[in-house]
Amino acid sequence: MSLDLFQNIYQGKKVLITGHTGFKGSWMAIWLKELGAEVYGYALEPYTQKDNFVTTHLKNKINHRIGDVRHKEDLAQYVQQIKPDIAFHLAAQPLVIESYHQPHYNFETNLMGTVNFFEAVRSCSSVKVAINVTTDKCYQNIEQNIAYKEDDKMGGDDPYSASKGCSELITHSYEVSFFNSENTAHIASARAGNVIGGGDLADNRIIPDLMSGYENNETTIIRNAQSVRPWQFVLEPLYGYLKLGEKLFTEGKIFSGGWNFGPYPDKTYSVADMVTEVKKWIPEIKVETPELNNKLHEAKLLQLSIDKAIQKLGWKPKLNFEQTIKFTIQGYQDELSSQQDIYDLRVKQIKAYCNKNS
Repeated sequence: MSLDLFQNIYQGKKVLITGHTGFKGSWMAIWLKELGAEVYGYALEPYTQKDNFVTTHLKNKINHRIGDVRHKEDLAQYVQQIKPDIAFHLAAQPLVIESYHQPHYNFETNLMGTVNFFEAVRSCSSVKVAINVTTDKCYQNIEQNIAYKEDDKMGGDDPYSASKGCSELITHSYEVSFFNSENTAHIASARAGNVIGGGDLADNRIIPDLMSGYENNETTIIRNAQSVRPWQFVLEPLYGYLKLGEKLFTEGKIFSGGWNFGPYPDKTYSVADMVTEVKKWIPEIKVETPELNNKLHEAKLLQLSIDKAIQKLGWKPKLNFEQTIKFTIQGYQDELSSQQDIYDLRVKQIKAYCNKNS
């Protein structure tokens, strides 16, 4: 089974991932390593010993460096030291709820971290491609039944969404101001939906909360059961990011700008739908959906238009909703019950995903 969907572009390349100890970053590191890339990571320590980075023993398989993207000089020195060909910026404060508790840290990480990333890229001539990964929540969400396109207005009411809208504006500013000539890196931004999959243990995320409740025989409280989200298995957006990197590397600045990666807009489902589908695989999961007073603001409806990625990148989702949940639950069950090496099981899922017909 093949896992190279990218014309062998990453074979032998030096690829930097900021945030490689995180959920998406660790999956990307695995995929890139299996593609034959020389993978370098720069990130904070993993949160727990159950994180995907730890359970897959990635520390021993790639070039691993602990660092904070808020530290401009340290990041720049590391980039100069390794001289990567391609750089993906995934390091971020990734949670809406946490952004209310630590707004200064949220903005400092998500804004200045982006600036520091592009400054490091700008000072290193080896970098040919640099991609900033943000989120679907970067858009000014008016919560109507529309799918946001890449040129729609940036915004955000909660601190997290606002910071990601700002990160997109920073990316655009650097593209126009510093990366507009042909002898500079080709840069872009990538926006994905609600990404799920094995190895995600972050607090205040619905699937990790459900799996933690199941493992500990506890009831999970569901905050916003009717909220609609663009659910994606983790490899769907990573496929998009890597495809975008391939196109930027081979065809240049025509592929700069913002790109959406999500499910088809008419294939979005509510939190309640997702819980129902999860319970088909694990009926023992227990949930409650109480009325919560003084809830912190979170968007209830969010959809992305993916026409641009389909038409120009040749990317499209490979999994339907049922397959998305199946792949996700399989990843968690691998961690709970298997005696096999978790890294090998992640590679097995990547191969199974790559061989799915879109």
